Amino acid sequence: MAEARPPTPVSVVALTTEPVALSRELPGRTRAFVIAEVRPLVTGIVRERLFTEGAEVAAGDPLYQLEDSTYRAAVASARAAVARAEAALELARLDARRAEELSDSNVLSEQEHDRIMATYNEATADLAVAEAQLQSAALPLSYARIRSPISGRVGKSRVTQGALVTKDQSDPLTVVQQLDPIYVDVTQPASELLRLRRALGESAFRDAEGIPVTILLTDGTEYAYQGNLAFSDASVDPMTGSVDMRVVVPNPDRMLLPGMYVRAVVSNAVLQEGVLVPQQGIMRNAQGDAYALLVNDDNTVEQRSVEVGQTIGDRWLVQSGLAAGDRVIVEGLQKIAPGAQVVPTLIDTP
Repeated sequence: MAEARPPTPVSVVALTTEPVALSRELPGRTRAFVIAEVRPLVTGIVRERLFTEGAEVAAGDPLYQLEDSTYRAAVASARAAVARAEAALELARLDARRAEELSDSNVLSEQEHDRIMATYNEATADLAVAEAQLQSAALPLSYARIRSPISGRVGKSRVTQGALVTKDQSDPLTVVQQLDPIYVDVTQPASELLRLRRALGESAFRDAEGIPVTILLTDGTEYAYQGNLAFSDASVDPMTGSVDMRVVVPNPDRMLLPGMYVRAVVSNAVLQEGVLVPQQGIMRNAQGDAYALLVNDDNTVEQRSVEVGQTIGDRWLVQSGLAAGDRVIVEGLQKIAPGAQVVPTLIDTP
């Protein structure tokens, strides 16, 4: 009689439940937080460029100076008109005061009194008109010095000294971009988002707003700063079947520049009682179906079909087939088969 084969030693992992952040690695492009295209508000010849291309500028810093002699002359003329209106008003005020005194003593007729008072009111209005014209003349003069509307990094200049620029032209003189923070625009397939939305309706899930988004650079390294999901679009792009999402990422070192390709690891929800199994504990048959080998209460090997979802680090997220307390074999799989007797050794979850 053949001697019974001794039980085979194997290593097992006892499954437990734990909160699992459901995440997806999505492609994205960086985009400036604020983009300001600098255009002239008046027509003139560029007299001087006042910035260094590629430098950081603050809101209000001068960028260009246009030839402004015509605008200065207009301001001087308007200022002289104000002075003339002030003198006329002062004379009308003195006449009005004398008219009031003479009217009280009945020396001045009522008609003459009314004419003097009307002249005074007209002089007051003339001064107001002159001051308004001075303000109107001062605006083009102030616009002749073109300033940065925002703080950020200024790009290359598209005009040189001596170039003619016109009011409301379509081509910008330069572009200023705010790069800290910076946007990362990503897209997620609508089908994936739908599955997550359905899962969020179950009691095992909760919304995971505020979970940081990890940015991966083109060389695969993790960016030093984590971002946060700013919004998810309310509509699906009919051309791509995807939903646009935007991530806000700190960028104090200006490492991320607009237009860079990155990948964003976005967490959409948290599974409160997720079951994770080491990847070496999941195998597939010839048809591609996943299964695992377990040790039951009698220390006998049992094969069970499972469904797994995404990978979380070096473990699979189990969707069905396994539960907390199951002992999954992760080492010694080559020496056993379903129904075999084993000696399990419990190891910590990798």
